[in-house]
Amino acid sequence: MINSIRSTVKNRLSPSVTDMIRMDHTHVVEAFHHYEIDSGPQTKKALVDTVCLALEIHSQLEEEIFYPAMRALAADTPVVNKSIPEHNEMRRLIAELRSMDPLNAHYDQTFMQLMRDVMHHVAEEETTLLPDAERLLADRLGELGAQMTKRRLQLAAPRAGEIALNTVRGFPASSMLVAAGALLAGTYFAKRAFEGQARHRHT
Repeated sequence: MINSIRSTVKNRLSPSVTDMIRMDHTHVVEAFHHYEIDSGPQTKKALVDTVCLALEIHSQLEEEIFYPAMRALAADTPVVNKSIPEHNEMRRLIAELRSMDPLNAHYDQTFMQLMRDVMHHVAEEETTLLPDAERLLADRLGELGAQMTKRRLQLAAPRAGEIALNTVRGFPASSMLVAAGALLAGTYFAKRAFEGQARHRHT
């Protein structure tokens, strides 16, 4: 009975796992749109670092939580099977960008390649994988969303200073508010979920 109540609280207070993945996609694509070839090197680096960290966290969350849940029900789903190699290719490009000076002649080209790869990956997930998940995992979407929220905070907390500095350097004021709002929303959902679980634990 208590476990059932805890599960209900999690599902009610946490965004679904598929909604969280879509939100991540939206935030990364928005960051892509702020990248301009004629921007200064500091602004470029801040934007690239923001995108790279967001992609690293997003990929790890999918690999630890979302993909295993999907594989358990649909091991032969082509999009799931392609996802890890695509993540690895993104990580290769991220490593190149991190080792490269923004003034390097190949910096823009490498980032544009990363952008193309991510857009292709996003399109496949949003047209095929996420609708499949909403059908196959209908009764677990909130539970998996709660797991993803908790794990996201664990991964992002040690990089909070870096995230804040890159946001200030790379984004205009209006987008900074959006980015800050997204981070606060994730913290809020996690905090509410954990408080709800604690209350039920003591009743």
